[in-house]
Amino acid sequence: MSSVETQDVLIPAEGGRLFARRWTPGAPDANAVPIVLLHDSLGCVELWRDFPQQLAGATGRTVIAYDRLGFGRSDPHAGSLGMDFVDREAHEGFLAVRQALGVDRFAAFGHSVGGGMAIACAAAHGDSCRALVTESAQVFAEDRTLEGIRQARVSFAQPGQLDRLKKYHGEKAAWVLSAWIDTWLSPHFADWTLDAQLRGVRCPALALHGDSDEYGSTRHAERIEALAGAQRVIFADCGHVPHRELPQAVLETISGWLARPV
Repeated sequence: MSSVETQDVLIPAEGGRLFARRWTPGAPDANAVPIVLLHDSLGCVELWRDFPQQLAGATGRTVIAYDRLGFGRSDPHAGSLGMDFVDREAHEGFLAVRQALGVDRFAAFGHSVGGGMAIACAAAHGDSCRALVTESAQVFAEDRTLEGIRQARVSFAQPGQLDRLKKYHGEKAAWVLSAWIDTWLSPHFADWTLDAQLRGVRCPALALHGDSDEYGSTRHAERIEALAGAQRVIFADCGHVPHRELPQAVLETISGWLARPV
């Protein structure tokens, strides 16, 4: 595996600056498009840990991750998330990152709600998106997802639990937690789906999911397969974060799929 260089940048966007990091392999594939990572509901660049570096090395592609507005090292979010926040990210934060870093064509990779955002990006940016990878993505408001969030709400209400988020989000931690719990558990979110965006995906797609995911059943991967023509891969005895639980299997699956003839 070749060495990987990192670069941190601050990107001006509507509402504030976004923090982004770029991992560039020492011997990049000149013909390969960069992979842009979209994080989960409580995530940020730092919470990807060493996965982006490993992904860059395994695929020979530049990898870019950024903190959405209100998360990680990005500026605070001045308001609350709208019910259309998943689709909106494709037209706001992601677009700002793409323009600032000069990303023409790209592969979108998203984990959890970031997987939904990757789908929205693929649909909104048309032929510029050359590949889509979702991991543990949610594409509708499933009872299992909502129950997992309710349980997390109880857990985070215990003394000291919010400090786990402050390590990564600082004083924005309470907003981050509220943005996740209050948005998903809102009655107005009950009928949310990404069916329209899935039907708008025109690039090859890969849907990864663990069979023991506590925040969503494999029905999500099945719907991505049915509506976007994705190749579906289900990891046995795996929960919500396959790239942390089964890193080598995830890296091999993604790198092999991206290297396939098209």
